[in-house]
Amino acid sequence: MKLLRYGPRGKEKPGILDKAGKIRDLSKVIPDITGETISPKGLAKLKKLKLETLPLVRGTPRIGACVANSQKFVAIGLNYSDHAAESGLKVPPEPVVFTKHVSCISGPDDDVTIPPKSQKSDWEVELGVIIGTRAKNIKKADAMKHVAGYCTINDLSEREFQVERSGQWTKGKSYDTFGPIGPWLVTADEVKDPQNLHLWLELNGKRVQDGSTATMVYGVAHIVAYLSEFFTLMPGDIITTGTPPGVGMGMKPPQYLKPGDKMRVCIDGLGVQNQKVVRDK
Repeated sequence: MKLLRYGPRGKEKPGILDKAGKIRDLSKVIPDITGETISPKGLAKLKKLKLETLPLVRGTPRIGACVANSQKFVAIGLNYSDHAAESGLKVPPEPVVFTKHVSCISGPDDDVTIPPKSQKSDWEVELGVIIGTRAKNIKKADAMKHVAGYCTINDLSEREFQVERSGQWTKGKSYDTFGPIGPWLVTADEVKDPQNLHLWLELNGKRVQDGSTATMVYGVAHIVAYLSEFFTLMPGDIITTGTPPGVGMGMKPPQYLKPGDKMRVCIDGLGVQNQKVVRDK
């Protein structure tokens, strides 16, 4: 299933994509796409629906983040060896873990606002993992049972805030709109192998990132189990799993986002994002 949320910001309704790629309204079936509704029980209920009987959503509504009310937005850094190399850093012996505050979450086609004085805002296409059941101190062999689905994420980053100023990466990763998610939550049963997905990002029509999740240092199962050692993953939590090479920081000379830039972000099978860059006031 491809689950989504549509409508004005803060007033999104739950929806599902039918076989023709049309949005069907789920608001009479569930209140929203949340940790509760993407539990195994919740997904089983949705799978029984006859989509053609659901109301068809007309027009082209705004698409919101594909899951609501997430408690945590956890990120993994330097998880592609070739991206670590372009950043001038070694592959870490354990996953690098940081957080993006949930206030940065936005829709896949919403404008990306860069901070007023930012000169080093950057892009990162990443595979998103959405948790479906509580995970605490789990084994790697059991990790995938806790995954509800996957999505496309652009892990936007302000590199000066992240790297050049003291403290943790979080402050370079959490500006409003720095977490576009979706367009869809694609349920795990429709993703045959999360370690064999093509992901790419185009900036102003030029492809700058082009990679595969096959080259991740730490795969999805490892990451979910690893994180569960340190804190409990809850239904609806989001994990973004690292980016392939081609980010602006790694270019020679470095290239960063500026107002008017347009990004097209995609993971094959998980959907495309389209964002325009504006400077915040």
